[in-house]
Amino acid sequence: MGRWSDLKGTSGTKVIDLGERLLMPGLVNAHCHLDYTLMAGQFPPPRLFTDWLKLIVTAKGLWDLPDYKKSWLAGAKMLVRTGTTTVADIEAIPKLLPDVWQGTPLRVISFLEMIGITGRRKPDEILAEALDHIRSLKTKNFVGLSPHAPYTAFPELLRLTAKTVLKKRWRASIHVAESEAEFEMFDRGEGEMHDWLKRGGRDMSDCGSCTPVEHLKRTGILNQNLLAVHANYLQPQDIEILAARKVNVVHCPRSHSYFGHEPFQARRLMRAGVNICLGTDSLASVYQKRREPVLLDMFAEMRTFAQKHPEIAWRKIVEMATLNGARALGLRGRAGELSKGSSVDVIAVPFSGAASQAYEAILHYQGDVDASMIGGKWALEPK
Repeated sequence: MGRWSDLKGTSGTKVIDLGERLLMPGLVNAHCHLDYTLMAGQFPPPRLFTDWLKLIVTAKGLWDLPDYKKSWLAGAKMLVRTGTTTVADIEAIPKLLPDVWQGTPLRVISFLEMIGITGRRKPDEILAEALDHIRSLKTKNFVGLSPHAPYTAFPELLRLTAKTVLKKRWRASIHVAESEAEFEMFDRGEGEMHDWLKRGGRDMSDCGSCTPVEHLKRTGILNQNLLAVHANYLQPQDIEILAARKVNVVHCPRSHSYFGHEPFQARRLMRAGVNICLGTDSLASVYQKRREPVLLDMFAEMRTFAQKHPEIAWRKIVEMATLNGARALGLRGRAGELSKGSSVDVIAVPFSGAASQAYEAILHYQGDVDASMIGGKWALEPK
């Protein structure tokens, strides 16, 4: 690829002139729940985080497999339209795989979600079930494991997951320190989440002596193969731990705003050397105005982040949605960049300004991309 003046004389090669457009690496969405796309607008921002958890658990119980498939594919279509070429999807409904993979050109890394709260199923059984399902897929698609969160996954499940992903050279993803309620549960052994889960039969003996991040440290799961999602409530020692263990942090700006969390500590994490990347989370936790549809859209996530963190350079924000996400997923050199040897993941957006204005244009862009190519094949033909 190059400027028209450099390529117009190329002989024996088909040349496509994209006109006044900016070519950039396809966006890397480091955390998504495609399953929940069609739950958009169903839940108003909650007063308590546990209220939202209860609502989504109830809503999930009302859906069947075709509902989830329709929702998954609708979300994948949104991502392609809005420039994502690689997505890390938390798969709560493993039965959707591998069929849904065939319904999208996206490069999908499916993280199989694992939950164990009451002890009715042993941690080794939960992990074995996930591994059996992965083996049954007989696919070369990227996969990973996702213990849901410290409050829904026993420490033993976290330890077993850590050993498994290290051995297989996979990635793991976990929601951690997402809410104040979670922080109170682990740090002080009290609060709405603590009381709710205790009533539900969870063993609370691991609560009251450490932060959620310190809890994960004890299990051995904190390392460079882990995507720590949200990390909204951190103490100074938590940031030091994440940096020392080279853990990747995934921030979901619109979801963060929806819940009204404390300000995300982006600058402190960056100064400590933590790799921060961006994700969309699900549309079940994105505010939807009346009669105004919302999309899974990484450009919207970048805009929201820029509004909340004006002190961070635009280029750094774009890297969070491209290079940093690829690094977190073990795809550095293959995705999130345009370089020799990388996959041909390219998107095009309208642009006629100077090169110095490119990053500003990206952060202000709204709408569908004009073209998308994933792995050298058109996902969206040029308009």
